[in-house]
Amino acid sequence: MQSKAVLFDMDGVIVDSERYWVEFEENEIYPAVVAEEVDLSETTGMNFREIYDYLDDNYETTATKDEFVERYEEAARDIYGEKVELQEGFRELLADLRADGRTVALVSSSPHNWIDRMLDRFDLREEFDEIISAEEIDGQSKPEPDVYEYAAEKVGVEPEEAIAVEDSENGVKSAKAAGMEAVGYRNQSGEELDLSEADAVAESPEELREILLSG
Repeated sequence: MQSKAVLFDMDGVIVDSERYWVEFEENEIYPAVVAEEVDLSETTGMNFREIYDYLDDNYETTATKDEFVERYEEAARDIYGEKVELQEGFRELLADLRADGRTVALVSSSPHNWIDRMLDRFDLREEFDEIISAEEIDGQSKPEPDVYEYAAEKVGVEPEEAIAVEDSENGVKSAKAAGMEAVGYRNQSGEELDLSEADAVAESPEELREILLSG
């Protein structure tokens, strides 16, 4: 797939954080915050502050938003600072895309302090042309198109000139709604996520590389 820009989601795409978030949400945060079971696929890809609003609107919540946010912040320090690993071959993939003349950007629903912790840990800050968090925009988070529309402007391309790499249904929907091609990536978290709206699906780092550098 050819494009002028490739936009990478962070969680589950650049690093293997989704499996830790799934474990944390299933075992700790959701049972402490809502009175009934929640299908995690409903909220995967959303900004964590918007997750609380979604839960509060659709379920009976048993904790305040401040308590919810603090639980996430504490978990993020541990997950990004200690646990996550970089996707196999990701650094080389970025280098090859840039050598091919493509702009590369990180586009995440996570706040900048989480992104910064990951970038500093793996010394990746200089490898991206743009680093974009949904907290920069006034609009809605994924699955709405706002963050990807903003990202296209930031990197200086039309949406149809960009490819987004996403591991969640909400992320794929966001990219497609913005007018971009989307590559779904199986993040190995064990979640059964619906990536059927993606233009292509990669089951491994090798397949992702082949899809992005083909053509």
